[in-house]
Amino acid sequence: MNSISPLAYVHPEAKIGDRVVIDPFAYVDRNVEIGDGTHLMTHSTILYGARIGENCKIFPHATIAAIPQDLKFHGEETVAIIGNNTTIRECATVNRGTASKGFTKVGDDCLIMAYSHVAHDCILKDHIIIGNATQLAGEIEVDDYATISGGALIHQFTRIGAHVMIQGGSKIPKDIPPYIMVGREPITYVGLNVVGLRRRGFTSDQINAIQEIYRTIYLSGLNVSQALDRIESEMPVSYERDHILNFVRNSSRGIVRGNLD
Repeated sequence: MNSISPLAYVHPEAKIGDRVVIDPFAYVDRNVEIGDGTHLMTHSTILYGARIGENCKIFPHATIAAIPQDLKFHGEETVAIIGNNTTIRECATVNRGTASKGFTKVGDDCLIMAYSHVAHDCILKDHIIIGNATQLAGEIEVDDYATISGGALIHQFTRIGAHVMIQGGSKIPKDIPPYIMVGREPITYVGLNVVGLRRRGFTSDQINAIQEIYRTIYLSGLNVSQALDRIESEMPVSYERDHILNFVRNSSRGIVRGNLD
């Protein structure tokens, strides 16, 4: 049983699930799908190509699936996907994709805080927090459990690793490898996200092994290629070890620097 205000606009071709709440003055365009249990609050705007999952909360003045702010976009059919149990707060924006990927995606159990922007062709995985007024340029990838604090500016094509914590107000021009914290100006590695890792069930042995890997990358005096070779030859095989090695080796932009002075 849905609760749709007569003061909302819902296009007759929109696909609306069960137990959906649509408040007065919300706008739902054609070619939109809204999953079961989702709540569209007053003055939220859900545009052509939006695919919103179950049990989401879209707060006032948030806009989902506006066309990309990208000059290579020429009206192609693309979508903006919001996963299940995700919250989009006031005035946040998630744009559609371009021909590059065809979609922008925010995963399950994410929190996109007020005034933040997720641009075309970004891929955000699950359990991600994007702080107030953080701006993600096009084609950024953010892995599971990353936390990006408020006011961060992230360059296009950047990759943010899993379980990362980024200081508020940071400018991110480089890839951020998994499990670490970054901050300062200019942005640098400042240590492991130990609190986050413990909250998510990482053992002391796992955390110590990750710490040793990043000591080798950032504190050994080796260049990145030499550090990776040493890690692979001298450190025990583990999911975390191989995840870091693969991330750094596949970084096209290069990883954040490690000056700890």
